[in-house]
This record gives sequence, C-alpha cells and structure tokens, in this order.
Amino acid sequence: MTEIRAQRDRSGARLASEVDHPTGRRRSDRVVGASAATQEAVELAMAAAASELPVRLSGPPGSGKEHIARAIHAWSARASGPIVVMPCAALNEPLAARELFGCAAGFTSALPEAYEGALSRAEGGTLLIDHIERVPSALRERLAIALAEGRYPREGSSTPLPVRARVMVSSLEPIEPSPFGELPHHSIVLRPLSERPDDVLPLAAHFLRLYAEEEGIEAVGFTSDARNALVVEPWPGNVRELAERVRQALRLAGNGAISAEALLLATDAEEVPSFKEAKRAFETRYVVGLLRRCGGNISRAARLAKKDRKDFYDVIRRTGIDPSEFR
Repeated sequence: MTEIRAQRDRSGARLASEVDHPTGRRRSDRVVGASAATQEAVELAMAAAASELPVRLSGPPGSGKEHIARAIHAWSARASGPIVVMPCAALNEPLAARELFGCAAGFTSALPEAYEGALSRAEGGTLLIDHIERVPSALRERLAIALAEGRYPREGSSTPLPVRARVMVSSLEPIEPSPFGELPHHSIVLRPLSERPDDVLPLAAHFLRLYAEEEGIEAVGFTSDARNALVVEPWPGNVRELAERVRQALRLAGNGAISAEALLLATDAEEVPSFKEAKRAFETRYVVGLLRRCGGNISRAARLAKKDRKDFYDVIRRTGIDPSEFR
C-alpha cells in the first residue's frame, strides 16, 4: 500500500496565515481556517486534486470530510462532472453491493429493470463512499479489485463495465487494510475542532457572513465575551455544531452583535440560570429577533414561527416586549 502525502515547510511563516480557499463560486464552498492542521489538509487536498488516484478521508463526525471531498472534486479536472455521495451507514451487504455496482434487469423482483449503481452515476466525476467502515470487508475487496482492473460487473451480470469515476471514501478512523488494496492513494486525516482552536474564530466569522447573506441581514460580528466563549468551547460536534450555533444565534440576534448568550455558550463568570429563567431568556431573544426581522408585524412573525397568531401574541405578552418598538 502506498500513501501519497504532500511535503510542507513546518517552520514557514505561512503557517500563521488564514486559509480561505474557494472550491467554487459560492461562499459556502470555501475551506476556511488558520491552524497548521487545516493548512496541511488543504495542501493534501490540492495534491489529491492534481491526480486521479483514489482518496481516503477520515475524521470525527462534523469535521468536514464531505466538504474536503467536494473541494478536491471542484479543484480537479473532473469539476464539470457529477459528484455522487453514497451513504453506507445503514446498508447491509446486498443493498450496498447493489447501490455501488448496480444490478442487471430482473436481478430482484423489486427491480425489474437494470439499476445504475453509484459507480455508474458518478461517471466522469467523483464518487464519495461515506462510512466505508460500515461496508463489509468482502465488498471492500470487490471495490479494490474493480479499481485495480478498471472494470466491474453489475450484480447478476457477467458483462464488465468500465470504471470512469474517481473514488473517494470516508470513515471516522483510518481503516486497515486500505479499501483500495495495494493501489496508491491519497490519505487525509481531519482533526477535531478541539485540536485546532485557531480555526474557530475564522470559521465562526465565515458562517456569520454566509448565513447573514442568506437571511438578508447585515452581520455586525461577535461580542468580546462571545469570541472568548467560542474559543474555549470544546465543540464535541465539531465544525457542523459551530455552524448550527452561529445560524441559530443570528436568527435570535438579528442585526445586533452576536453574544455568548445567543450562541448558548456560558462564560466562566456566568452563573447557570434555572430552567425557567433560561426558557424565558430564550423566548425573549427569539421574539426580539423575529419582530426585528418582521418590522413588528405580529402576523408575519407568527407565520415564521409556525405558530397561531393568538398563541404567538401570548408569548409576546409573557416577555413584556412591545411590538410597536420594531415598526
């Protein structure tokens, strides 16, 4: 087994710079970070994009494996082709084989016609097999043989089809033996966000700009308490959790600066509120954010909250907020 790894100068000043590498035209396609780990991941991804070799990605849930896979695809000569993601978390071996390779007409009563597998659907582009560790070893061996020979048969057929897709796999941990057998391949390990705190603030700012643009809101930024809380938070859900926290906080804060409270993060000096106090504080922030967005229009705010107008007015009354202040 051969793993291709990009070499880098670990003493270079460039390590302190921030990565903001576009993978496409949308802001959401960017790879953002300032840590050495992210710098290395981007360099490895760019090396992978310059070749046709298979790629295996590993990292904890929410660490950005699919995002990096899409970046490699977008930077590669296959960018104009499709990228197909095949999730394997809940597939048994027969279903996984059928989904990967496809099947001939009449192979099962449920599929009287020929079925195109993921390898076929990704022709000219990239196939990402997610949770490859859940794929039975026998099927992983079949995949390795198909890639080595450059052809494979559909289930229930002896007629070989050419492999015309670039294959990537992702897993929570690097799995051995390699699902690519002895084929040379690229390997990229993504670290949890807790191990790259230098990425937190650039990512938070990126998500704030992204979601503010989606919501039509002018982003102000984060308060100093929020920035401190963001950095010390362990982020067990990694980048995915950070993105969702920023999205929800923006909806609560509207055009104001994002506070630690809006992010549902506590500073060391804060006392833990009671459940009743926390619920009331959440209701207040939520109502203020909605009324600000709707210009004090209660009917529109109720529709966005998916609540009956009378019920929503009761919530407003409980918070003591005057809707006319937002008109």
